This record gives sequence, structure tokens and C-alpha cells, in this order.
Amino acid sequence: MDEHKENLHAKDVNVNMSSTTEDEKAKSNNRLCPAGECPAEDSASQSNSDFSHPVYKEIALANGHINRMTKDELRDKLAELKLDTRGVKDVMKKRLKSHYKKQKLLQSAAEGGPTDTYYDYICVVDFEATCEEDNPSGFLHEIIEFPMVLISTHTLEIVDTFREYVKPELNPQLSDFCVNLTGIKQKMVDEADPFPEVLQKVVAWLQERELGTKYKYAFLTDGAWDMSKFLKIQCRISRIRYPHFAKKWINIRKSYGNFYKVPRAQTKLSTMLEKLGLQYEGRPHSGLDDSRNIARIALRMLQDGCQLRVNERMHGGQLLPVPSSGPLEGAAAPHNPSSRD
Repeated sequence: MDEHKENLHAKDVNVNMSSTTEDEKAKSNNRLCPAGECPAEDSASQSNSDFSHPVYKEIALANGHINRMTKDELRDKLAELKLDTRGVKDVMKKRLKSHYKKQKLLQSAAEGGPTDTYYDYICVVDFEATCEEDNPSGFLHEIIEFPMVLISTHTLEIVDTFREYVKPELNPQLSDFCVNLTGIKQKMVDEADPFPEVLQKVVAWLQERELGTKYKYAFLTDGAWDMSKFLKIQCRISRIRYPHFAKKWINIRKSYGNFYKVPRAQTKLSTMLEKLGLQYEGRPHSGLDDSRNIARIALRMLQDGCQLRVNERMHGGQLLPVPSSGPLEGAAAPHNPSSRD
């Protein structure tokens, strides 16, 4: 659904501008840190006074040296350290900086590391929905594939997957364009359950894995559209309330852009994979395959030292940014939403 999600991007401009403002505020607060590598980027809860420790001067000096390295020098050093050598120069530079930062902080008994220590699991979601080649004005996209890919932030691997097809209600007959784009056949949706029943299976799957109860977790999406558009529209069509557990998530495009310091134009799924030295695996626009590839990006970011955090939420039916200076939050314990009156 990338093309159709991109078509919805224009509607999200105001939200993204407000999010950028929050990011700029965080950067402004970090300008006193040497070499632009203030640890506050990864630990927003720390105060500026925490960075007076001599270890941060050592990190800044190492960053300065890395900034002067050529691409070949970066690749050689990564190989020497037995780290991944794939990706463009900026990605390799960030990977090497994160490695040295981790080592220095560990040596000084400070907190740090390449994995996300707040969430135990991250659940990647990438819906497929009904569509036309030229969607008419007011066209309501209905979810026809609900996939989830679960990654462990401790083992840094995909540990489980879920997929259910969904029977659309308003437009039960899929367009030829939709079938060709997603690979979802008419028979698949004809034999599938309606969305409310599929959502019950989703809740049961999450509950069985004790997510939100025993384990902390967060949802992760490729952009804001899955939750703020497709799920919101689907809940309205199905006459159920928006599920509380899906009201906060990680928009990986924002996380990727902020971590690797690249513009929004370089945060499409195909571009993120390419810049990280990865190739797409599977069938594009298959919800499960897209989710797997998004998960691969998230895992590489965790390996490179990014601490993925919830950065978007729904409140009062509106999409809002979650500032990096805010409290660390995850998804709520999953429960079936109530019906709308």
C-alpha cells in the first residue's frame, strides 16, 4: 500500500510539521554537546548536568575522528570490529559512533547499549486495504490484510508472526488494481472473517504472548497512515471504538530520519533498505512481507544503537506527535474494544 499511503501523506503535513518542531526543540537543547552527539538524543530523561562526565569528552573526540574517515576507512574499521559493513557512508559512520559510545559508556558503568531496554518486544504492523487505481473522492479504504511481525529487543530477531485476511463490508468486490497490487485474491477475502472478528483474534494473539502485562511492547509502523487513517476508518465502518492498545506507536520513518539524520524523502521503505545495504525480501505490497522488511530495518537500527521509542499517538481522533522529551510509554494491554452506539 506504499503508493496509496504516500497519497495520504499530504494530509499529514501539519502533523509532521509539529513533530519536526519537537525534534528541533530537542536538537536545540543538545547544541552544547560536542560533535552533535549528545547522549540526550538516546536518553531524553537525563539532564544536561549528566554530560559533564569525562567519558563524554572521549566520545566526542572519537566522533570527531570518525567524521574525518573515508568510506573505505569506515568499512575497514567496521570489519576489524566484526561489525556490519553494509550501508551508505552516513549509516556506517553512525554505526561506528554507536559502537564506540556503547563501549565507552559500558567502561564507565553508565547505561547504554545497542538494544532497546524499555520495550521487551516491538510489534510491526502494515495493513493492506481496498483501493482503486484512481481512488474516487471520499473513498473509504477497508483493511483486507492484518499482519503482525514480533521482534525481540533482547535477542534482536523476529520471534513470531501473525496474519489474517479480512472480509470487506462496503466494497466486498476487490478491484483488479487491488488484486494485482497486493496479491490478495477475491477468494481470500470472501472466506475471511469481518474485521471485528479478526480484531478479536489479534487481541487473543497479543494476550497469549503476555504483551502489555508481563512484557512491555510497542507497535511500529511505516508511516502514520496505518493507525491514523486505515485503522481509524475501519473502526468507523465496523462500528467499534478505536482500540486503546493501538493509540500509540513508533513511526519508523521519523525514527530513521532522526537517527541517521536524513530528510523525509529518504525514509521510504525501499530507500531505507537500500541505504542500510539491504534488499527487499518477498512480494512488495504483501502486508506480511512488508512487515517483515520493516522489522528488518528496525532490527538494524537497534543494532546500530538506535533506541526506538513511541513517537506518535491518537488523541480525540487526531494524530499527534509524541515529543522525545516526553515520558517513555508503550502500548496498553490488549482488550477488545466496545461497540459504538
